[in-house]
Amino acid sequence: MECQHKAEHEGAARRAIENMPPEGEVERVAAIFKTISEPSRLKILFALRHGEMCVFHIVEAVGGAQSAVSHQLRLLKANGIVKSRRDGQNIVYSLADEHVVAVLELACTHLHCKL
Repeated sequence: MECQHKAEHEGAARRAIENMPPEGEVERVAAIFKTISEPSRLKILFALRHGEMCVFHIVEAVGGAQSAVSHQLRLLKANGIVKSRRDGQNIVYSLADEHVVAVLELACTHLHCKL
C-alpha cells in the first residue's frame, strides 16, 4: 500500500538522519534517563530542586534509610546529575545544573498535558 504522505515522510526521515546525534551521545542520554527513572533517585532530584542539602536533610525530605540515599546520591553524582561540595564536616549535594531542573519541570508539564 502506497503512503499518502510519501514526500513529506521522506523529508522528515532525511532530516532525522541528518540531525541524529552520534551513537555515543544517544547511549549517554539513555544512561541519564535510566539513572533518573528510578523512583527514589527521582525523589532526591525533586527534593534538590529546592536547594542544596546534606544527606541527613535529603533523607528527611524523601524518606528511607541514610545508607540507601547515600548510595543513590553516588549513582546520581557518577552520572553528572548531582554535584557535591564539602561544608565543614558535611557533604552537601545540589543539582548539577539548571538543565536537570528543566528536565524535571518538562516531565511534570508533560504529565499534566492533555493531547
